[in-house]
Amino acid sequence: MNTGNPKYKSRLEAALAVIPNNPGVYQYFDEAGKIIYIGKAKDLRKRVMSYFTKTHIGKLRVLVNRIANIEFIVVDSESDALLLENNLIKKFQPRYNVLLKDDKSFPWICISHEPFPRIYPTRNPVRDGSECFGPYASVRMMNTLLELIRQIYPVRSCKLKLTEKSIQQQKFKICLEYHIGNCKGPCEGLQSGEEYRAMIKEIREIIKGNIQMVVRQLYKLMMDYATDMAFEKAQIIKEKIELLERYRSKSTIVNASIDDVDVFSIVEDTSAAYVNYLKVIQGAIVQSHSVELRKKLDETAAELLLIAISDLRQRFSSESKEMILPFDPGYELKEVQYTIPQRGDKRQLLLLSERNAKQFRMETEKKRNLVDPERHQKRVLNQLQQDLRLPEPPVVIECFDNSNFQGDYPVAAMVQFKNARPNKGEYRHFNIKTVEGPDDFGSMEEIILRRYQRLLKEEKPLPQLIIVDGGKGQLSAAVKSIDKLGLRGSIAIIGIAKRLEEIYFPGDSLPLYIDKRSESLKLIQHLRDEAHRFGITHHRKKFEKGIIKSVLTDIEGVGYSTAQKLLWKFKSVKRIGETSEQELATVVGAAKAKLVYRHFNPGISAK
Repeated sequence: MNTGNPKYKSRLEAALAVIPNNPGVYQYFDEAGKIIYIGKAKDLRKRVMSYFTKTHIGKLRVLVNRIANIEFIVVDSESDALLLENNLIKKFQPRYNVLLKDDKSFPWICISHEPFPRIYPTRNPVRDGSECFGPYASVRMMNTLLELIRQIYPVRSCKLKLTEKSIQQQKFKICLEYHIGNCKGPCEGLQSGEEYRAMIKEIREIIKGNIQMVVRQLYKLMMDYATDMAFEKAQIIKEKIELLERYRSKSTIVNASIDDVDVFSIVEDTSAAYVNYLKVIQGAIVQSHSVELRKKLDETAAELLLIAISDLRQRFSSESKEMILPFDPGYELKEVQYTIPQRGDKRQLLLLSERNAKQFRMETEKKRNLVDPERHQKRVLNQLQQDLRLPEPPVVIECFDNSNFQGDYPVAAMVQFKNARPNKGEYRHFNIKTVEGPDDFGSMEEIILRRYQRLLKEEKPLPQLIIVDGGKGQLSAAVKSIDKLGLRGSIAIIGIAKRLEEIYFPGDSLPLYIDKRSESLKLIQHLRDEAHRFGITHHRKKFEKGIIKSVLTDIEGVGYSTAQKLLWKFKSVKRIGETSEQELATVVGAAKAKLVYRHFNPGISAK
C-alpha cells in the first residue's frame, strides 16, 4: 500500500486502520496541521483507501504526498455527508477543493423582522431575524414580483419603528400613502396586527411561488363576502385574484402540474464547470441561478454536479422532493427522487437550464478575457503546450494552407499568431514556383522550405510551433523541408486533418484527438480557418487575374485595368463579347470599346 509521504507512514496507517465503512466526511491535513482537502463518501473506508492504493498523476499525486494526517466524521446518511462536506468547505476553503464562484451580489426580497413587517429589495441580506428570499438573477423579475405585491396588498413602505406601544402612544400620523390607498394606516392603529400579519402570510407564499394556494384562499374569502352581501369587498378580492392569475399565466412555461421541482444542468471544459439551477413551482420558474466551479483535481461531472446541488439547495432553502438532472450522479439524497427525462415538458425544462448554463459560461469567459486578456492568453498557450506535449508554450505559431484550381493558379498562405492572437503584419502569401499540376504535397514542401530558409538567412527568430492544414501526407511533405534545413527538433510541427479534427505528429501514424471543448483545439482551429480564409482570398484574386490576362489582355491596346472594369460590369467574358459597342463605351470609353468590340466581332464593322 502506498501511504503517500513516507515521513508520515505510521501515522497514516494508524488512521487508515480505524476508518469505518459508513457514510461521512474525511479531512486531509498537511504537516502544518492545515486542512488541504475535504471529501464525502458513501463508504468512508473504501473511498479514503482508494487514495493510497492507486497510482496517481498530476495534482492528485501532489495532494497525496502532502497528506500528513486524516480525520473523519461519521454521519447517518449520504445526504448528511453531502451537506456537511459543503458547510466544511465553505468554512475552511481547502486548497485542493473545487472553488465555487458566481461573481455577483444578487438582489433579495426581504420581509423585515418587525411587528408590522416591511417588504423591500436588498443586495445585503441582514441576519436579524428578517426573512430573505432569493437571490434573484433577474432584477426585472424581482421588481415585477414586488410591483404585483404592491398592487394587491397595502403594505406600509415607511421606515417607522412601529410597535404596539408606540401606536398606543400615538407617536405617528398617517401619511399620503394612506390617503391614496397604498396603506391602511397601522401607524395610527387603523389596521390591526392580526390583519397585517395575515396579509404578510399571503405575500410570503406568493414570493415562494405558491400562487395557486393564495388564489384558493382569496377565492374562499370572496365567496364568503358574496354570501354576506358584501359585494364591494368581494369585488376587491376578485380583482386581486385576476392580477394573480395574469401573473401566473405569464410566468408559467410548462405544464402547471410540474410542481416544486429543482432542475440542474452542467456544462464543462478542461478547467471549469458551469451549473444552472431552476426552481419550478406549478409550471413557473420562480428562481434561476448559475455558478462556476473551478476544477482542482480533475473532478468528474458527477462530483461537480453534486457540489453545486448541495450548495444551491442550501442557499435557496429548497426542500423539493424531485430533481430533474441530466444524469444520475450516483449518490442518494434523503427523500429526493431523481428524474432524467428523455422527452416531454421536463426534458424541455432541462434543455432550458442547459442553455442558461452555456450562456453563463460564455458571459463568464468574456468578462474574464476583457478584464485580464494576458491571463487568458497564457492559460490557452499553457493548455496547448500540455495537449501537444511541447517543451515550452508556443508564443509564436505559424499555420500553412495551399490551394489551386484544377492544377492552375497554385498559391499558398501563412498566418502567424503571437500570444494566441492574430499577428496580421506577419501574414504571407506564396505563389508556387517549382511545382506543376495539382500537387498539394509538393506545394507544401516548397513553401515550408522557402519560408524557413529565408528566416534562417535573415537571422530572424523561428516560431515555436508550425501547423500544416492537412493530414499525414501534407505533414510528411513539410517535414522533408524541415529536415533539409536541419531544423528537426528545433521547431515543433503538427498537421490537422479537417474531417475529425485529428492532430498528426511526424513519424506517428496514430492521430491525437484533443477534447472538442478544449481552448487549445479552438486555437488550432482558429489558425487553420484564418490560413484558409487568407489563402482563398489571394487565390480568388489570382484566379480572376489569370482569366483576365488569358482572354482580355490578349487584345492589343487593352490592359489589365480596362479588362477588370469590363469584368466587374458584365461579370463574364462571354457577356462582354455579346455587348454592343455603345454599351461598352459607357464603361471604358469609345476608343477601348472599339478595340474590344472588333476583337469579338471581327466580321462586323464598328460603329
